[in-house]
Amino acid sequence: MDEIEKGFTALMQKIEKSQESEKALTDKLKESDAKLLKKMAVSSSSVVKIVGLNMLKMGKQDTKGEIYDPAYYPQKMIILGKSEQPAAFRPDNPAKTVTDQFCVLSADGDLFELMYSFDGFLTDSYLNPIDAKMALDQYGYDIMFMLYRAMKDYLQGEEKLLDSLETVIGYVFAKKP
Repeated sequence: MDEIEKGFTALMQKIEKSQESEKALTDKLKESDAKLLKKMAVSSSSVVKIVGLNMLKMGKQDTKGEIYDPAYYPQKMIILGKSEQPAAFRPDNPAKTVTDQFCVLSADGDLFELMYSFDGFLTDSYLNPIDAKMALDQYGYDIMFMLYRAMKDYLQGEEKLLDSLETVIGYVFAKKP
C-alpha cells in the first residue's frame, strides 16, 4: 500500500501544481486581455473588409415595420456582441433613448458601440468609438470568442473554396486532383 499512497500523493501534488500554473497563466491573460483583443481586431481587419456588413445608419420605418430610404455606414463591420442592457441615452444626443446596442468591429480594425434609436418613425444610430478594455468590460469575453470564431469560420470556408477550385481546374485541364 505504501507504493500506491506515494504514487497517489505524487499525482495529487502534480494536480495542485498544474492548478497553480493554470491560475497564474489565467491571471496573466486577464491582465493583457484588452491588448490581445486589440491585436486580434487589427489582424482581422482585412477579412472584415471582405465579409463585413454595411450597417444601417438611418432609415424610415413604415406601418409594417419595413425600412425605406435607408442610409448605411460607408465601411463594413462585423457584429461581435449585443448589450443585454443598452445605455439609457446616446452620447451624441441625450434626448434619444437607445433601443439596441451592439459591439462592432470596423474594417479599419476599430471597435465601436453601434447604438440604435427609434422614435416610432425614424430609426437612426450613433457609432460610439470604444477601446478594447471598455469593450471587454461592457460585452465580456464573448466578443473575443466571436471574433475568433468568425475568423476560423472564414478560414474553413476559404479552404473549402480552394479545394473546390483545385478539383474544377483539375477536371477542366484533365489533371487528376
